[in-house]
Order: sequence, then structure tokens, then C-alpha cells
Amino acid sequence: MTDAIRTPVVFIHGLWLHSSSWQPWVDLFNRSGYDAMALDWPGDGATVEEARANPDAVADVGVDEITDHYAKAIASLPARPIVIGHSFGGLIVEKLLGEGFAAAGVAIDAAPIKGVLPVPLSALRVAFPALKNPGNIDAAVSLTQEQFHYGFGNALTPEESAELYEKWTIPSPARPLFQAATANFNPHAETKVEVDNEDRGPLLLTMGGQDHTVPEAITKSTYKQYRKSTAVTEIIEFADRGHSLTIDHGWRDVADSVLDWLKEKGL
Repeated sequence: MTDAIRTPVVFIHGLWLHSSSWQPWVDLFNRSGYDAMALDWPGDGATVEEARANPDAVADVGVDEITDHYAKAIASLPARPIVIGHSFGGLIVEKLLGEGFAAAGVAIDAAPIKGVLPVPLSALRVAFPALKNPGNIDAAVSLTQEQFHYGFGNALTPEESAELYEKWTIPSPARPLFQAATANFNPHAETKVEVDNEDRGPLLLTMGGQDHTVPEAITKSTYKQYRKSTAVTEIIEFADRGHSLTIDHGWRDVADSVLDWLKEKGL
């Protein structure tokens, strides 16, 4: 007699964080009865150190390449997974869910999809290290510790922000930022999501009230993009959290909320 298949869960990181930053989540979800894994973006090094040593490996990687990379990985799983992503990983979650590759999705402080109009000044400031030079579209870009503190760790002590920076940050391709910045002027934008799909599984969007990188206005506008679909789309707020909410000292509160939501949906 064989054991029942455990529901796969695929974690997807965003810009400037390595997939290994999801390990506490992977461990928690495995203990909770899932078959969880955190997969790299195409070109990522196997470790933070390897990724830092070879930034050119991820240069010029865009949203479609990342989405296709995960879709191929998902095809090898025994069942459609729950996909959970942070930042640009959240945008990839929305694409995979809308295209039928996943059973459910959780997009944590997700990057803006096509159709989202608010561009708060704080989000522009976070993206500026990449967008300031058009030549960066084909390059990998790193954040300084100061830039990371503003974009990720602003709700943390300087000490904790610096610790997370040293532990998890890696160079990331600038192309996704350019694609998001020009999406509403591009009829073939790679950040377009099938928001009207009524056959998809449930989607949870989260927003951090102190998030400089993906302010609440972006997540609220994303939520409105789904208004024509009868599929389940819900939104929750972590009022005192910044963009580091998946990796900082309070990660477990966010993870437990996600687990509670999945249980509520029978997933």
C-alpha cells in the first residue's frame, strides 16, 4: 500500500534574494504535510556565494523565461502544486496560476502586473538602481546595504536589516524591472496575467503596510484587476511589515497566515 501523494508546494523568490531564503518556510510546510521545495530562477547559483560570484549568469533573464522555467519544473511534479512567491516571485505565481499550471497561488507583496497604474515614489526609488541606466536591461544589478535597508528592511532595526543583507542578497537581472515599468505601454507585455480566468484555483494576495518596494497601493490595484473573475481572489494586510516580511524575525506570522488560508480553502 502506497502513501498518499502530498500536495506539492513550490516557493518562488523575487529580485535580490536567493531561493535558499525560503528554507524556513520549506521546513515548516513539510512539517505541515506538504511536499515543499524552493526552486531557483534560471541562471541562479546553487548558493548565495555562487550567485554572487557569477552575476552574468542571470543577466538578461526576463519574466517569460522565469515563468517558462517554473512551468517546466512543475510539469515533472506528481500533481499541480500550490505556488507561493514573493515580490517578482509573486508576479510569476499569478502568471502560473492564470495559465493553469498551479492548483492555488499566494502572491506575497507581489510586483505589479500589467494594468496596475499606481507607481508610488518609494517603489520608483527602489527600482532606480536598475532603471537609471537603460543599458542595465541586459545586466545583473546588486543592491547596496543602504538600498536594501530602504527597499526591504525599513521596518527593521538597522542591525537586522544588515544581517539579512549579508545572508541572503544576490545580484538579479534588471530586465523584469524594465518589463514592469513599460508594461502598460506594451500590448505584448510579459507581465500580463490572465486575470479573467474563472477556472483557476484560489489566489491570496498579501500586502505590507510599511512596504516601500510594493506599497499597498500596488497590491490594492492588483486586486482590482481580478474583479471580473468569479474565481476566489482574497487579500490580507500585514500592517506593520515591510518587504522583508518573508525573511525577517516575523516570517512565521506570515507563513502561519498562509497555512491558515490554505486550510480554509481545503488545500
